[in-house]
Amino acid sequence: MMYSRSTYLILIQGISFLLSNSAFAQTNWNQFRGPNSDGHIDAPDLPQDWNEDKNIVWKTAIHDRGWSSPVVWDDQVWVTTAKLDGTKLYAVCLNKKTGRVIHDKHLFDVGNAQPIAADNSYATPTSVIDEKHVYVHYGTYGTACLNRKTAEILWTRRDLNCDHEAGAGPASSPMLFGELFIVNVDGRDVQYVVALNKNTGKTVWKTDRSADFTDVPVHKRKAYSMPSLIENAGELQLVSNGAQGCYAYNPQTGEELWKIKHHGFSNAPRPVSGHGLLFTTVDRDNPQLWAIRLGGKGDLSDSHIAWKETAAMPPRCSPLLVDNLLYLINRLGIITCLEAKSGEQVWKSRLPGSYSASPIYANGQIYVFNEDAISFILKPGRELKITHENKLAEDILVATPAVSGKALFIRTENHLYRIENLDLDSK
Repeated sequence: MMYSRSTYLILIQGISFLLSNSAFAQTNWNQFRGPNSDGHIDAPDLPQDWNEDKNIVWKTAIHDRGWSSPVVWDDQVWVTTAKLDGTKLYAVCLNKKTGRVIHDKHLFDVGNAQPIAADNSYATPTSVIDEKHVYVHYGTYGTACLNRKTAEILWTRRDLNCDHEAGAGPASSPMLFGELFIVNVDGRDVQYVVALNKNTGKTVWKTDRSADFTDVPVHKRKAYSMPSLIENAGELQLVSNGAQGCYAYNPQTGEELWKIKHHGFSNAPRPVSGHGLLFTTVDRDNPQLWAIRLGGKGDLSDSHIAWKETAAMPPRCSPLLVDNLLYLINRLGIITCLEAKSGEQVWKSRLPGSYSASPIYANGQIYVFNEDAISFILKPGRELKITHENKLAEDILVATPAVSGKALFIRTENHLYRIENLDLDSK
């Protein structure tokens, strides 16, 4: 097959992106849900047992409040945080080995922040990081690129604005693709995806959602998900779930490739793909998981929905695909295992607590974290098998943890933990 030069360059760039983010290629946790954006990481020596007196390398207080997940590159761990009233926004960098705060950067002042839900924060979007830079995003309140070593501000944008709605707040996280910084901007007033030059902050492309919002109430026009890069039949696609529809775009140009219409809004989970299907959660009030067949152009609403699951699906936690099985845990702790190809239920059970953090797959095990800072380690398979249960002292855990090498980095309401099997170091 012959490719045009532009198509060839897109494929090469995408392959380089996927290889550089392969769990086998690095241990940097560079974005929400890790190097492959799906919660998978190659980390065979992760700890299985911990508490406040066991396997904690360090525990560092993080001031104010933020639900952004940690991102890790080399010897640095970054998180964002904000004043409870949203008036000041910060980025905090810690030394990965010692937990010492290296940078505590005050980035933005906000004069009139909208009220947010009690269980959200003004620093909920997760940052993205690469070899030279860290990119922080606070929804409508500001976006910045920092020198990763010095924390020098290289560029800022404060015009990626939308109405998050009083009582809600920002949540959509950004991602990197080649030289592009990409983020969803889905508010009550505007709905679009935008790509910036990651080195300059200038807009490269901006694509409005093509849904017809004419008769849609304003509160049903917003969403909190983030894009994912997938490959299908040699073509790279940027899949992005918004209110009233799920879309795929050309990641280089922003051209819409296909869409699936739905009637959901405020959806947050990040889509994952496998077996020729895209798995995405639609709606917050009545969450459903849709399996969309990849391939095709234009409006595929009537032709490419392979199956749907409507019972006990997650409004917050992203799905986890391991081999042929999908694992989904909703806010109430109902965990469902489905056959990925057919959607048939394999098993369903319930874990204690409420859930916002997305699960992680490492070392042949599934790590699940509830909001009471209790973690369950599950053995994947055709029946529920809990192998370990661990508890930290703090009682609020919303951010999805990060993994780097042998360590878990768990953010609670007031602290960031580095958890590692210290027994390995003594052998």
